[in-house]
Amino acid sequence: MAAGSAVLAALLTASLLSGPVSSPVCDAPVASTTQPGHLVADPDCDVDGTPFAPIAGSAVHTGIEHGAAYRIEVPRRWNGRLVIFAHGYRGTGQVVFVSSPSLRRHYLDRGYAWAASSYQLNGYEVGQGVRDSHALIALFGRVTGAPARSVLMTGESMGGHVTAVAIEEFPRAFAGAMPVCGVLGDTALYDYFLDVNVTAAALAGVPIRFPDAPGEDYDREWRAQVARITADLGVPAPLTPAGRAWSDVVERRTGGDRPGFAESLAFWNSVPSLEPFADLPFLFGLYPGLSGRAENVAGNRHTVYRVTDGPRLTPAEWRLNRDVLRVSPTVPPDPGLGSIPRVDGRPRVPVLSLHNTGDLFVPFSMEQIYARRAHSPLFVSRAIRAPGHCDFTQAELSAGFDDLTRWIATGRRAAGDAILNPRAVAAPEFGCRFTTQTRAGFPPCP
Repeated sequence: MAAGSAVLAALLTASLLSGPVSSPVCDAPVASTTQPGHLVADPDCDVDGTPFAPIAGSAVHTGIEHGAAYRIEVPRRWNGRLVIFAHGYRGTGQVVFVSSPSLRRHYLDRGYAWAASSYQLNGYEVGQGVRDSHALIALFGRVTGAPARSVLMTGESMGGHVTAVAIEEFPRAFAGAMPVCGVLGDTALYDYFLDVNVTAAALAGVPIRFPDAPGEDYDREWRAQVARITADLGVPAPLTPAGRAWSDVVERRTGGDRPGFAESLAFWNSVPSLEPFADLPFLFGLYPGLSGRAENVAGNRHTVYRVTDGPRLTPAEWRLNRDVLRVSPTVPPDPGLGSIPRVDGRPRVPVLSLHNTGDLFVPFSMEQIYARRAHSPLFVSRAIRAPGHCDFTQAELSAGFDDLTRWIATGRRAAGDAILNPRAVAAPEFGCRFTTQTRAGFPPCP
């Protein structure tokens, strides 16, 4: 496995495994009581088969309720506050499992209890994640005998989408929120998957169609088209003139001109995509996956693709926008708690978010979309200079959590980055303020 593949595998393992590794000390998964055909893994074991054990001095409660596994951990000197953790996307397997947050020890050291749910379903099922995460608040009080007096919501990747929806759906339940690498733009994520592929095809001069339904015939067709597209663009490297134009389009669709983008695109072009397209460069395995849903939420009918930042479209940009495949969504974001709920961007509590500037799976532009919708002093975003997805150090996450809780306690807004200022985003030092470690292959701070 190439170095880039190993890094990406490490970043995504926890969110993409469809079931736990068997272990002689783990109980076998049990049948779900709410989802026919689904299984719920032993909450007393981690995904790798390691037994889940309390950190010294803490009390652990685990179990299965209403088709979802849960974990709760309470420190010896509990401050009465609770953190709800929402996990990310885990593929479409039928075994659901619960996992612990990466800041587990930090929460306990600060006196916070935490709770997490497996959710009743895998897949991109944000509404179910919101319901099952919110249910943990009452469950916590019931199993511990001591209801929390204050609750924070946090989640990573798809769990960031869960977090953003939860604080809007249940505004009185939470005192603050910390989404990280989150899908804060709801269906705009699927628009982006569409964008990067249809523009690549147009710039390569390869005719493509939007799949009507998933299936092996289309998969074979798409693989053949990707072979022609990547050859014309020079993916993975070196990029041809058409490939460099595509790079400029992707940069603008993912957050704008910013330091480290070229290194980030090279990283994502060098690693395999997700199943069933693990034989394709990462971004090219996302487009056909849109048809895996019962409905299409992506569209680009009114999208104007840019290669430059000039005041007017260049002749090359006119040709690109003329030639690109246009697609209309068949359904809008769900206004309730469906699979892909709408995020209105109306926080009523402090929200501090972290996102990697080079993330091209859930791109940095998700933060900008939320910031534009919110237009609120209650939202602060921190840019972390890294090419991966959910690639944060413990120091970066811990500082974010501590600053959020200080904001909640004192009312003094936490510091963040000027993510909606194009000049600030394009500056060589953008993201340096809150980044604690230079990532391999990414330019160091000046």
